[in-house]
Amino acid sequence: MLAALADGVSRIDGFLEGEDTLATARAFASMGVRIEQPESCVRIVHGVGMRGLQAPMGALDCGNAGTGMRLLCGLMAAQSFDVTLVGDESLSKRPMLRVVSPLREMGADIETAEGGCPPLRIHGGARLRGISYSLPVASAQVKSALLLAGLYADGETVVHEPHPTRDYTESMLSAFGVQVEYQPGIARLVGGQLLRATNLQVPADFSSAAFFIAAACIVPGSDLILRDVGVNPRRTGLLQALRLMGADICLSETRVNGGEPVADIRVRAARMRGADIPEYLVPDMIDEFPALFAVAAVAEGVTRVTGAAELRVKESDRLAAMANGLHAAGIRVDETADGAQIHGGVLRSARIQSHGDHRISMAFAIAAQAADGELKIEDCANVGTSFPGFDRLATACGMQLRTAD
Repeated sequence: MLAALADGVSRIDGFLEGEDTLATARAFASMGVRIEQPESCVRIVHGVGMRGLQAPMGALDCGNAGTGMRLLCGLMAAQSFDVTLVGDESLSKRPMLRVVSPLREMGADIETAEGGCPPLRIHGGARLRGISYSLPVASAQVKSALLLAGLYADGETVVHEPHPTRDYTESMLSAFGVQVEYQPGIARLVGGQLLRATNLQVPADFSSAAFFIAAACIVPGSDLILRDVGVNPRRTGLLQALRLMGADICLSETRVNGGEPVADIRVRAARMRGADIPEYLVPDMIDEFPALFAVAAVAEGVTRVTGAAELRVKESDRLAAMANGLHAAGIRVDETADGAQIHGGVLRSARIQSHGDHRISMAFAIAAQAADGELKIEDCANVGTSFPGFDRLATACGMQLRTAD
């Protein structure tokens, strides 16, 4: 997104060839941005500048990418042309008012479907003004959308968070030459700045690595090293949670790559025990909870999660999806409004409904490695949205996994 708006040509190495990122690239290509692919996982983006986007011929299809839609909403709110953002069946059910409402306060003209869900119809020509906004619920996606809109706004845009969230957008804006002030819990920038093209090396994705980290914790005899993984502290709450449960996890070769901390992560099987997961870790591991639930299912004792109501508005209601799936496999889960208590035990053979959620599918795929029986996971096509080739890599690591028509 930022490379498309920059002046000059940017090279991105480590581009994830997943459906979400490809959908975002297609959206910008439809708005006149030339994006070259000299080889797999590499993109050359010819930026068109802050005012160089062109009206697309049709709606921008975000597919399953909730992050893509929310960030695009912020950027599109300031363009001179009308645009409609649409998504697949799952994304079309996800609430968008959390981002639409503050954008409206900035002067954006946005219509939603019933219940504040997509499609989002954004009317061009709005003059945005900077605001100081306190997020009612910590959300890196909403914060990022407001900052991106703030690039075009008159005056200063300030976002206050009840808990610190991921700061990728802030660090990436800085890499593209934007003066942005940020620290845990607050971010601010002044509108009217220009972006300068740059070259980027994207670290290996921690959320993808999380499933292999969790699997290595619970499969006896495991000893796994994951290379060059992004370990931004706003992303790695899972490591702290797993260590509370007894995990044997070590980081080495820690360094900075493209402005982001990266490291090699070594995980060895350990005796995992239930634990109370501190609420302050929740924003830093919000996408990793399905993997945590898989570990908790076979850990000794009870694992308690609170303060995670955000999980109910992801690609699926992840609290309910994980609770129902684990219950089907013989694990007691006491579900609450904002969390759950998982009573560790023995996973039995079961048929699991993933509800088309890629992280639910992968979580049960790793849970199955420690199960006393076979787990059959339904509706797994969306794994490709975030982790194409997951099944091949999992099999190469020694997991027992097969796909069926």
